[in-house]
Amino acid sequence: MMFSATLSKDIRITCKKFMANPLEIFVDDETKLTLHGLQQHYVKLEEVQKNRKLNELLDTLEFNQVVIFVKSVARAIELDKLLVSCNFPSIAIHSGLAQEERISRYTAFKAFEKRILVATDIFGRGIDVERVNIVINYDCPPDADSYLHRVGRAGRFGTKGLAITFVSSESDQQVMAAIQSRFEVAVPELPDHIDPASYMTS
Repeated sequence: MMFSATLSKDIRITCKKFMANPLEIFVDDETKLTLHGLQQHYVKLEEVQKNRKLNELLDTLEFNQVVIFVKSVARAIELDKLLVSCNFPSIAIHSGLAQEERISRYTAFKAFEKRILVATDIFGRGIDVERVNIVINYDCPPDADSYLHRVGRAGRFGTKGLAITFVSSESDQQVMAAIQSRFEVAVPELPDHIDPASYMTS
């Protein structure tokens, strides 16, 4: 028997090569995946405005822990440096680190020694940290699947959460449109004020 929360079509084909007449059981319809208790919003802005907006969000939103996703190792390193220089309790996890160092940093984050994690998509799947209640897509994910795995880091274990995606290009807008179509969900623009009670579990 084989179980998976996430199994892509390509991997499914490979798996079938090693099975004789497999019976497949799907627990849910992937087009109707919902993240209960998770508010989802986007912010439309220019690339050069991202750092200022991120700083503003971290200063004004209430959070236990935050995961900030970026698209490359270089951006993870630079953004983490910037946040640390601004006195934010930040740490970074990315594929440029040795596995032992990644595990060490993940352990520190999970133990609440750091409250902000800058990460590439290496952190997007299969990682559970109960205190994470906000995910910020500093860089828009490349597709709907990546979006689902990223924002799913917040609001886990039956808690509330908030996901914010920065949209700074035409391709970002296309990805957001695809996400809303695929999951049959509306992702509205981030309002000027959000009640902390709506994304913080009391």
